[in-house]
Amino acid sequence: MSRIGKMPVALPEKVEVTVGHAEISVKGPLGTLSRKLTPRVKVSRVENRLEFSAADNSRQAGALSGTVRALVANMVVGVTRGFEKKLNLVGVGYRAQAQGDRLNLALGFSHPVVHAMPPGIRVETPTQTEIVIKGLDRQLVGQVAAEIRAYRGPEPYKGKGVRYANEQVVIKETKKK
Repeated sequence: MSRIGKMPVALPEKVEVTVGHAEISVKGPLGTLSRKLTPRVKVSRVENRLEFSAADNSRQAGALSGTVRALVANMVVGVTRGFEKKLNLVGVGYRAQAQGDRLNLALGFSHPVVHAMPPGIRVETPTQTEIVIKGLDRQLVGQVAAEIRAYRGPEPYKGKGVRYANEQVVIKETKKK
């Protein structure tokens, strides 16, 4: 069985968890998240923590117990603190502007790029070259950040493009004659 799956998930005071037949729901101060459960993993609530165990002795059930435990732990963190990703725009004329649930990007193309945010995701632009993506669902926050970065990823010669705030771009040396 997975070592991650053996660790219980501690539940803060403000978090309510409902474990149904095939679904788990986590409600906290920031909102509610729910996820379908696999029948190969048993979830039990003991006092103020959740414990996960494999329903059978198969290798897949052991692996899934760790996966489900990590997903539920991320749900608990999401409804209490939330998740955020920061992106930076590097390049002359590269700008971002948040307007409601849309992000307008000027990335050196002949047209502006407009990215619509899915429900549950908020976007902020503290400056014209910084983008902050916030939400409850860790997977969705990361997916939106990856989609925005994919419009113009950092190129290896000058480093221009959209990059994560903590990303190190290795700059190649130009070709010598």
